[in-house]
Amino acid sequence: MRINVRKANQKDAVSIVEMNKAMALETESLILQENVITSGVLNCLEDDKKGMYFVAENDGVIVGQLMFTFEWSDWRNGWIWWIQSVYVNPQYRGMGVFKSLFEHVEMLALSRSDVVALRLYVEINNISAKEVYKKMGMYHAGYEVYQKDTNSQSGFKN
Repeated sequence: MRINVRKANQKDAVSIVEMNKAMALETESLILQENVITSGVLNCLEDDKKGMYFVAENDGVIVGQLMFTFEWSDWRNGWIWWIQSVYVNPQYRGMGVFKSLFEHVEMLALSRSDVVALRLYVEINNISAKEVYKKMGMYHAGYEVYQKDTNSQSGFKN
C-alpha cells in the first residue's frame, strides 16, 4: 500500500467531519453535533493559526487524518504542537497510516527551531492507541487533563 500524506484543504472537509464523528463515537461514545463539528473543521481549514489538518491517502482515497494545534510554552521558549483529531479508517489500521501522518508532522516540527515538542492527549482507556504512540517514541509526560466547560454548545452529547 502506498500512503500519500498532504495538507488538507476545503475539499476534504466532509471526509474530516465524518472521521471526527467516527472517532468520537468509537473512543468516547460521543455523538458530535453536525453543525458544530462542520463549522469547527471549516474554521480550522480556513485559518492555519487555529490548527492544521493533514490527511493520508491511498489511491486517492482518504484513509486517515491528523490535526495539530499550537501552544506557546514560556517555560521552554517555543511552540508545542498538540496532535489531535487522529483517525485511521479501521480497514487500514496496522498498515502504517498513522506512522506516515506522524512522521510527516514530526519532520515539519524538526525543520523549525521554534517547535520544542509534539504532544497529544489520549482517552484513558484507549490502550491500543497508547501502544502505537509509544512505538513512535512518545512517552507519558506526567500530566492529566482537567476541564471545565464554559459554553453549553460544546458540540457533543453523551
